Amino acid sequence: MTPIRQAERLSDGTTVFALPAGLKWVARHDLSNYLRGRRFTDVCVNAPVKAFANWRHQHEFVDHPDGTLITDTVSTRLPFSTIKPMFAYRQHQLIADFRFLDRISHLQPEHPLTVAVTGSRGLVGRALTAQLRTAGHEVIQLVRNEPKAGQRRWDPSSPAADLLDGVDVLVHLAGEPIFGRFNDSHKQAIRNSRVEPTTQLARLVAESPSVTTMISGSAVGYYGAEPGEDILTEDSGPGEGFLAEVVRDWETATAAATGAGKRVVTLRTGVVLSGRGGMLPVLKALFSTGLGGSFGDGNFWFSWIGLDDLTDIIVRSALDPAIVGPINGVSPEPVLNRDMVAELAGQLHRPAVIPIPTLGPTLLLGREGAHQLALADQRAVPAAMEAAGHVFRYPTLGAALAHELGGEELWAEPKGEPVGELTD
Repeated sequence: MTPIRQAERLSDGTTVFALPAGLKWVARHDLSNYLRGRRFTDVCVNAPVKAFANWRHQHEFVDHPDGTLITDTVSTRLPFSTIKPMFAYRQHQLIADFRFLDRISHLQPEHPLTVAVTGSRGLVGRALTAQLRTAGHEVIQLVRNEPKAGQRRWDPSSPAADLLDGVDVLVHLAGEPIFGRFNDSHKQAIRNSRVEPTTQLARLVAESPSVTTMISGSAVGYYGAEPGEDILTEDSGPGEGFLAEVVRDWETATAAATGAGKRVVTLRTGVVLSGRGGMLPVLKALFSTGLGGSFGDGNFWFSWIGLDDLTDIIVRSALDPAIVGPINGVSPEPVLNRDMVAELAGQLHRPAVIPIPTLGPTLLLGREGAHQLALADQRAVPAAMEAAGHVFRYPTLGAALAHELGGEELWAEPKGEPVGELTD
């Protein structure tokens, strides 16, 4: 289930989820069973899903000596086995979210921050926006079309002088997707969507009396496809090739903000793993049809990060004045391509015994694109974040994939023992 629209109110709002085969799940909140701060209930109301689900889900919140006890009571025709992964995901997600908020509680300012975000509709931006709001901060989405409530119109080539008025932190995530065939037009779009817009935003940050921090996207492509170093930290030098040059210029584009004394963080992100988008659903589809396998001999390094760990780093960077400069947004445990493939195959219970010839990604991405994306050999580690004592939710690939692919078990705090039934 993928959220399409969130309810504006818990009392009587409506949430819409996308389902496989083009179906939708429309959950309407029941006003008659609403108790502010204590209880809300959602009911599936759309055909044909309503007929076979007969879904009613009550959420209750009561005080507990250790905080808040949350009880989910579900009435449905759906078998327990079909909804268990969803509730296991929600349970793990909620616990991990609050543990993260507890870890950064000493960094929270006296008053909520106002954070402007570009790319807020992308995979990372949506998750980040939700997490910032959960933490109590105000988010302003910078969008290119007509703005709605909570949004401001952003022209990347010529942003309005008042775009960042009242903003404390700018998070700049927008950019043309890198995945695609590396022809001249695609390469130009990659560069043009990053360097000049970042230059313009950095100028505004430099001139802003309110903005203290700029967090700008970057990538481990900074180190090149064949770095020549065994382990890549933030102190490693830039590599060679098209992506390395673009990322170097992308980071340099923040110079105006740095020169004005603002705190600037450039986030060198690895491959982001999420069940909601990006590379993982594509790989899942391939493995599900028996076509999954390592590229060539699989003997090259894969730098990755779970979506939640990436947004944790961004939120931490927004709050922590000690985080500055380039940051490797990657897991502490990069893996070889062949080991990644074996782990994914195991989680999906599918074989992965036939290597994919390197001709495959070459046909899809072009020779240059395949070399710099699918076959890149980068063993990056988050040295700066680890030095700052940062705790990762999913430091291992197995844990990250289990969370994103619905492989976790329901568990009861504090022993972590699987439970066999939902509260009813």
